[in-house]
Amino acid sequence: MKSIAIRIKDIAAKAGVSTGTVDRVIHNRGRVSEVVKEKVLKIIEEMNYQPNLMARALGSNKVYHLAVLIPDHKIDSYWLAPKMGIEKAERELKQYGIVIHQYIFNPYEVDSFIKKAEELTQSKPDGVFLSPIFYREVQPFFQKWQKLNIPFVLFNTQIPESNPLSYIGQDSYQSGYVAARLTHYGHPEPCSILIAHIDEEPSNAAHLLKKEQGFYDYFRKKDPEGKYTIYRSDLNRKSMTTFIKQLDSDIKQHPMLRSIFVTTSKAYEIAKYLEEKKLTHINIIGYDLLEKNLHYLDNEVISFLINQNPMGQGFWGISILTDHLVFKKTVPRIKYLPLDIVSAENVSYFTDPSVPAFQAF
Repeated sequence: MKSIAIRIKDIAAKAGVSTGTVDRVIHNRGRVSEVVKEKVLKIIEEMNYQPNLMARALGSNKVYHLAVLIPDHKIDSYWLAPKMGIEKAERELKQYGIVIHQYIFNPYEVDSFIKKAEELTQSKPDGVFLSPIFYREVQPFFQKWQKLNIPFVLFNTQIPESNPLSYIGQDSYQSGYVAARLTHYGHPEPCSILIAHIDEEPSNAAHLLKKEQGFYDYFRKKDPEGKYTIYRSDLNRKSMTTFIKQLDSDIKQHPMLRSIFVTTSKAYEIAKYLEEKKLTHINIIGYDLLEKNLHYLDNEVISFLINQNPMGQGFWGISILTDHLVFKKTVPRIKYLPLDIVSAENVSYFTDPSVPAFQAF
């Protein structure tokens, strides 16, 4: 049965007042006697009136300025996908007054992050959308935005204690746990396993530590006797000579190394190393469907990639802010995205634009 839309004039007729009076009650403005106000509110509840917020937003001239604090994709290509998602959301939501200002920073320079965060704060936006990749340095800005009553939504890196309006992305702990399960399935016999952080300072990157913790916890549960040897290596590409020497050392010190879990989107760097060294007995599990990663996935140097859907993160994050600011909706505090496990056999499902999964966001 088709529901009938309740209009302000219907409420006014039942209450025996003007539509202007009902409008003043709904928006809590102007002078209305308490007796009339209570009567109108009771009728609104009885009739289950739902204001057409979308139509109201379309008819409003209000502009909402949203600030996006995002790493430069020209420096780290991972960030191109969320940028594309953000810009797609802006195109679709501009009719409701959404305007997005991007503050681009160098993901490997803390000072660059701080400078752009300060610029953003001085602009006093209506909302902020960011990936807080520098845990320590972002804390003062959380406090400033809260004092200024500026809602902020986080993506990619979850920091629950920051009290954001919402977080969108994967559960980092669970993704590490899943990576460990994949590793275990691939190597049922005890061996050595490397957790590799690339170009990151793990102590200042909360999401990487959660991935690592999830990985360790899986093996603590499944291998209480500690037959598997798991160790960590913090690699940096500032000097590729040093990068290669460290990998040489890791492999030499652990002759039973059979699997490498790369906690960032840089699995292709280790895949390239293994291919050049002709080391075919070590498999790789990493993150993100970057072109270079897909190349090594197709060549079976990388066994699995965990897709974090960065484009969807960008799109949905802006949508959440819009729902909160424009449509006054209650938004989810956490929106976890699926842990998509991608192999050479199913990769086209995630990369072909004609496939529904690719268009899901």
